[in-house]
Amino acid sequence: MTSASATVLPDSAGPVDVKRLANAFCHAKLLLTAGKLGVFAALEDLGSATEQELSERLGLHPRASRDFLYGLVLLGLLEKDGDRYANSAAARRSLVPGAPEYVGGFLARADRMLYPAWEQLDEAVTTGRPQAASAQGSFLDMLGDPVQRGPYLAMMDSANSAVAPHLAEAFPWAAHGTLVDVGGCRGNLASRLVQAHPHLTATVFDLPPMGDALREHTAALGTDDKVSFVPGDFFADTELPQGDVVMMGHVLHNWSPEQRAALVAKAWDAVRPGGALLVYDAMLDDEPTDLARILVSINMLLVTEGGSEYPASECRGWMEAAGCTDVEVLPLGTHDTLVVGRKPAA
Repeated sequence: MTSASATVLPDSAGPVDVKRLANAFCHAKLLLTAGKLGVFAALEDLGSATEQELSERLGLHPRASRDFLYGLVLLGLLEKDGDRYANSAAARRSLVPGAPEYVGGFLARADRMLYPAWEQLDEAVTTGRPQAASAQGSFLDMLGDPVQRGPYLAMMDSANSAVAPHLAEAFPWAAHGTLVDVGGCRGNLASRLVQAHPHLTATVFDLPPMGDALREHTAALGTDDKVSFVPGDFFADTELPQGDVVMMGHVLHNWSPEQRAALVAKAWDAVRPGGALLVYDAMLDDEPTDLARILVSINMLLVTEGGSEYPASECRGWMEAAGCTDVEVLPLGTHDTLVVGRKPAA
């Protein structure tokens, strides 16, 4: 049973607390709208600004501007000194484009896809069917549409950039020379890892349309000499590229349990003797106590045909079924879990 300390509402909560929880969507939409309108980027450029200056810069209506900006102050996203507004430390760290921990790509994708999908949660939990518009069509069609592809790639970069420093420290990379990132998108995470461990070279295996995006991104990061691309489909192809370390991060949660088991077996076959298979996701405890991870799992219900988060014990089972007898489960930052399966040396 979930402990009371892990719940949002304690037993002492009253009607006011319940109403506040019911209005939590207002907080989210304030943040998402501010990101969409460019509030944080504008204030980074201006340093600080009055309400009138921001309104002229962003096109805010005078009826709305005061309450909108006050709301962002009270959320802790802006600071107000006299009549001037500025980004808070939290906003400068995570919401200004180019900041090391920038999550704007995730916010744009959340606003465009997740927020509307959650409006249909009742339909999802009674039918088991995804509700996001992009889930109804082809992933390849999305990648072929620049309007949809840009936010998707930025979202993926936001997610794996947050994982990268933890992953760079959680595994003994010095003992291995090559990495294969299966479903590695445009090579952002692979690039961060080869930057942290310069002896590494990496191969990203992903769908063919990702190739040009990867080459452009790795060139911008200065890792194009260390990160290569192999096009393919991990369901259709009989084999994956081989490497000392084969990794699947934020991949398995997109698929059904049967598909996950098949992907783990295929990835295990691609690990060279003496190497390791790494899998990370926002995995669940056997008795979940982390609401954030449950919400991620519900996101997968809303945007995929069969995905969800899953317990680390299930991932251990898929690795053992594939032939791995040395499995370790590790925390990966505060939001993800890493499962490592090691293959004996020949």
